[in-house]
Amino acid sequence: MRLLSVFSALACAATHVAAKPVNSVPFFTTVSDTEHIIGNSLWNITIGSTYGTKLYYKNKDIVGDAVGHYVSYRLSRPSIHASITDKMIEGALANLNWTSAKIFSQTNEYLDVSFSAKEGDMHWVIYPNLAGAYQYFVNRALPVLGEFRTLFRLDNTTFLNGKTNVKDGALPTLAEIAASTKVQDETWQKADGTYITKYDWTDFIRDNSYYGVYGPGFGSWYIYPGKDEYNGNHLKQELMVHRESSTGDVVQLNMLHGTHFMASASDAFEVGKTWGPWLWYLNDGSSADAAKRAYDEECNFPYSWFKSDTNYQSRGSVSGTLKLSDGRPAAGAAIFLGDNRPNETALDMGRYNYYTAYADSKGAFSIPNVRSSVYALQAWANGGKIGDVTTVYLQNDVTVTRGKETRLGALTWTTQSRKQIWQIGSIDRKSVGFQYGGAAHQHALVAKCPANLTYTPGVSKDSDWCFGQSALGSWDVSFSLPAEQLKSNASAVVSVSLAGYSSGVSDVILMNGVQVGNLTSASIPTDPCMYRSGTTAGEWHYFEFNVPASTMKEGKNTLRFQCTRSTLWHGFMWDSVLLEWA
Repeated sequence: MRLLSVFSALACAATHVAAKPVNSVPFFTTVSDTEHIIGNSLWNITIGSTYGTKLYYKNKDIVGDAVGHYVSYRLSRPSIHASITDKMIEGALANLNWTSAKIFSQTNEYLDVSFSAKEGDMHWVIYPNLAGAYQYFVNRALPVLGEFRTLFRLDNTTFLNGKTNVKDGALPTLAEIAASTKVQDETWQKADGTYITKYDWTDFIRDNSYYGVYGPGFGSWYIYPGKDEYNGNHLKQELMVHRESSTGDVVQLNMLHGTHFMASASDAFEVGKTWGPWLWYLNDGSSADAAKRAYDEECNFPYSWFKSDTNYQSRGSVSGTLKLSDGRPAAGAAIFLGDNRPNETALDMGRYNYYTAYADSKGAFSIPNVRSSVYALQAWANGGKIGDVTTVYLQNDVTVTRGKETRLGALTWTTQSRKQIWQIGSIDRKSVGFQYGGAAHQHALVAKCPANLTYTPGVSKDSDWCFGQSALGSWDVSFSLPAEQLKSNASAVVSVSLAGYSSGVSDVILMNGVQVGNLTSASIPTDPCMYRSGTTAGEWHYFEFNVPASTMKEGKNTLRFQCTRSTLWHGFMWDSVLLEWA
């Protein structure tokens, strides 16, 4: 969650200027039992039993022949051992069907219109002078989910471009897609060998202050300053915008609970759980204007006008200072406030509310605007000065009370306390630093990584190790050991930290020809990172393998990751590999 300093808060107050008043009264008009029109004099949309169409802005229907606005969900993603039937069920999307609509509340400032389905209520909060609306959803009976989203599918002659935090440019045209060869889901190879895929328009959710689609004279943006309700941690990434390949519609996604880059997701939600409010914002296509609006929304978060039965307005803060058991400050550590006494990974959590931060150079952290509840605090290495720490800090029963700061004080994080022989990469749950690691999203990048590779600690650089291993072959780590170390240590530990893994690729781990471990699909939950244009992270996995000293020798040694099974564009995305004396 983005933090505002005292100075930036003052800047918020200084730069906020009220919009010039115009005669733009919000309205809700019933056409029939299944058709209603909402908006103000700047825009309006006609909402039927499922879809919102006839979206007029600046005297133009910006939905046109596209599908329009709707809300949908997908059942939970099955585990790696799920049956074929389970996987077929998981693949089905269900759209919400609106059975009624009404004015939920009305003030001198805004009109809140609610559209109800059996699963819950979708709200549009309309202000007089606002092009767009605040939106939120209240759960009533959503099933156990995987995926939950709201979205617009818009006119492809009006909106030509997409923008996320990391990508800004023209969306592929329907003609380009039609002229290319499909190679996997929503991915095509062009005649020149390059690829078109919707997954290039993916980004890390919590890094985005705004995103959307735009063209000459028109822009449609999502601005979600709080992000409390999004599932997952710092590395939760989602598809943001794309071109619908069957119709050409321009798609603007709001993935409230997404699974595109996760190994699993299966969440049941409390009745009354609320996502939002977020802002859907229309403008003339200016990214700079959208950025300014996002800044203003951040300044005003949490929204004082939002009245809810949830604890939205009941917030406190959490602070503390982390020090490693070896005396170092936990500089730059990733901080995560999530489910108490967790039984899921931080990325998989999604039932409640979640908060992220990073510690400063002294290990101090502060998380503002935390909803009143009981949480668990987790911390893990984010590279830098503590990039050799493989353990995860966990403190349960962190209670947050309205209007109070929960001061955790000095916290001690126990490290693995082993003597390092060598390390490749830095523990941060990302592939950044390796060859191609952290590159712009692009399909099939792992195919550029070599089948065979030799790395020499102390000589080779991290960038000599490729971000992913997919092809049949051997990746060797060649290193030397002095006799005295072998005599004084009975065993070592190979630690393998994976930034992600896409199934169908297996490694045998050998020390001087003796097997000491393996990495296989049978034991690693799979996520789609490698074959969906991921270059930085998917779902993190960590393994330790015992290496008897008897398998090593004085002088030259070789630790080998021998790939014995390969699947095109799948494989291991590396975070770090360490060898330490036990």
